[in-house]
Amino acid sequence: MVEPSLKNKAVNGVGWSAADAILGQGVTFLVGIVLARLLSPTEYGLIGIISIFIVVLNGVVDSGFSNAIIRKQDTTNDDYNTMFFTNMGFSLLLYVGLYFSAPAIATFFGREELVALTRAMGTILIINALSITQVTILTKKVDFKTKTKASLTSAVISGFIGIILAYCGYGVWSLVAQQITKQLLYTLCLWVLNKWVPTLKFSLQSFKYMWGFGWKMMVSGLLNNIWNQLYQVVVGKFYSPATLGQYSRSKEYANILSANFTAIIQRVSYPILSELQGNPERMVNGYRKIIKLTMFVTAISMIFMGAVAEPLIYCLIGPQWKEAATYLPLICISMSLYPIHAINLNMLQVQGRSDIFLILEIIKKIIAVGPICLGIFVGIQWMLIGSIVTGIVSFFLNSYYTGKKLHYTSWMQLRDIAPSYAIALVIALSVYFFKLLPLSYFAILPIQIVVGTCVGLLLCKICNLPEYNDLKRIIIEKVNGYKKHK
Repeated sequence: MVEPSLKNKAVNGVGWSAADAILGQGVTFLVGIVLARLLSPTEYGLIGIISIFIVVLNGVVDSGFSNAIIRKQDTTNDDYNTMFFTNMGFSLLLYVGLYFSAPAIATFFGREELVALTRAMGTILIINALSITQVTILTKKVDFKTKTKASLTSAVISGFIGIILAYCGYGVWSLVAQQITKQLLYTLCLWVLNKWVPTLKFSLQSFKYMWGFGWKMMVSGLLNNIWNQLYQVVVGKFYSPATLGQYSRSKEYANILSANFTAIIQRVSYPILSELQGNPERMVNGYRKIIKLTMFVTAISMIFMGAVAEPLIYCLIGPQWKEAATYLPLICISMSLYPIHAINLNMLQVQGRSDIFLILEIIKKIIAVGPICLGIFVGIQWMLIGSIVTGIVSFFLNSYYTGKKLHYTSWMQLRDIAPSYAIALVIALSVYFFKLLPLSYFAILPIQIVVGTCVGLLLCKICNLPEYNDLKRIIIEKVNGYKKHK
């Protein structure tokens, strides 16, 4: 049983982290719907190409220092100063490299406009570096309320700017302005709200500690980001920017649930479980509960989204995005496994085993060559099917080492998540065939949502699923607490 104070910290952290995702990402999602109706798949594809480099290089900017700081029990201000100046130094060097590489990027993808777009979007690296230490301090304190305020403010204002520019005919530059403004406002809000200000101090001892733990995390993250972005490279290089726009849009919808919910759990569970390093039994119990609850939400939501993909895409962003509807179901299946990968790897970080973390990433990236080859030589659909297979293999690799150390094996994890997948499958089958009805998708989608919700709630009550009961109790406690506070 977790201490009340620690339990409250975890519940509050999840609540505010969820609010961050629901409000901040919700606004971004709504803005994206409007922009997708104003802009073309090709314009989204161009941003998708640049995002390949921004995502990869942002991982280098952090250098794994944030994970090292969060895990450290006796953090000092010198640690934060050292982290801040290291992040800034890396970001400036990487931006210069990206600036001069822009013509080569444009040549590789055969789009001259990528030169100016890359140089403009590259400024996000420097802006992001200014925010990393602030985010780390808040995460370590499990203070997601402040982050929620910052992300919501930045999402609303930047979304408004992006829509206005798109409506005025600025095309792809409206997306550039939106993303730069969003990161800039987020950073400014964090500096205003968090109050931490760096001093001109750099500790070599602190750098050695963070680098000793962080470089393996950085390389692991770099490998992971590169391989994830290789799918985008394959689509952008061997197909077209328009096809990449369709692919990236479908992936973005899958990320709204899977990646964001996983980020919520990771942001909260990592500092909480790090506090329990000295009590293995409690740490394992917390770890198991996190997996069961996370996979309950993710499996059901992702499989359901895959089942309603076609009506969903048509209703939200229109028939010009119909190709995205064919990719979304496969991406949803693949990304339903993402949380359990992340949580298992989180436990390796908590235990300080960044060496095993790195080895696992190398092995998994070698395996991931298969789907990439399928994308190049066969087709995007087969690439996505291949990624589902490699995702299953990756689960057994990730869970083997944490299971061996903590006596929570892969098969035990499978038994824990099997009920959630069984319910998800029944829900998906109950709604999938409604799309064949001779009705408008605007009528079919609400029917699918109502039927899916009713079937899911009924199954959870009949099975008396503990994860459902835990989730319901947490929501009721938060609602009652909010009413009492008011």
